[in-house]
Amino acid sequence: MMRTTRPSVRASASTTDAGKPSTSRSASTGPPPLAYEMVQGALVRWSEEKPQGPHPPTCVLMHGILGSRRNLSSFAKKLAEKFPSWQFLLVDLRNHGESNTFEVKPQGANTVQNAARDVLAVLNHLKIYPYTLIGHSFGGKVAMSMVHQFGRALPRPVQVWVLDTVPGDVWCDDVGDHPRDTIRFVRTLEAPIPTRRALVESLTGAGFTIEGAQWMTTNLKAGANGGFDWTFDLDGIAEMYASYEACDLWPMLETQPAGLSLDFVRADKSAFVWTDEDVARIHSTGANVHLLSNSAHWVHIDNPQGLLDILAPSFQHMERGGSFTRKS
Repeated sequence: MMRTTRPSVRASASTTDAGKPSTSRSASTGPPPLAYEMVQGALVRWSEEKPQGPHPPTCVLMHGILGSRRNLSSFAKKLAEKFPSWQFLLVDLRNHGESNTFEVKPQGANTVQNAARDVLAVLNHLKIYPYTLIGHSFGGKVAMSMVHQFGRALPRPVQVWVLDTVPGDVWCDDVGDHPRDTIRFVRTLEAPIPTRRALVESLTGAGFTIEGAQWMTTNLKAGANGGFDWTFDLDGIAEMYASYEACDLWPMLETQPAGLSLDFVRADKSAFVWTDEDVARIHSTGANVHLLSNSAHWVHIDNPQGLLDILAPSFQHMERGGSFTRKS
């Protein structure tokens, strides 16, 4: 059993019975810049309305480009079942999901660094300092940037998991569903899109896979005058992806702040290219690379149990009040 709180655009927070999301917006001064929800294990008693005492161990999950917090919801629930004393914060990054419906948009250019600042602002709003950060793809660089912005020392130990992306240059094998190509193509389509089927036919006709095309239909919403509109801001997302490709977070790895434990998960069937040089460079910083079998890039969907098995020891370590020493 677990509880889930979920925000609407500008509402106040509430917690419901297990598995029943409610509308929520934290009661701290000023609204946070992103939409979010909290999945809580059965033993968690903390809530936004009654935040007495220390908050429970908290893990933040951040989705990839063209995604939303919904992509990670099922996996967060698996984590909450496995670790019932924890809570798991999911956010819609800028230009994505419900965050894209806000009248007041997050400030600054659409970069990895500013996306990280948005998440830090949500945590500050909730007055929560997380034990663990998990970021998938673009979200992995957001997690690394959050740490990088803290400086030379963290207030207390933090575990960071980066799912199927590298700290520097990112590039894909030619598999037909490269995010950059997907973004460029869908920006050429006229809105509103008549039907979900029409979108699938347009994408597959342009050489994208049927799986990728069907997944893109999950990013559609009914338009006010018929047809479908995108749930995200395509222009903003294009800028974010350009930043993702250019963003170099090797300096964070090579000058890691005290208190950080950093691990990467590499999917064995990933379209993203992991060079031997990148893997060796990651290991040289004291970070680890874990190979997830039977999985393409969508690690939390393709092999959620295998991913959970890789992550579980770090949660157990943090529950015991674990600390980290820099590996050399």
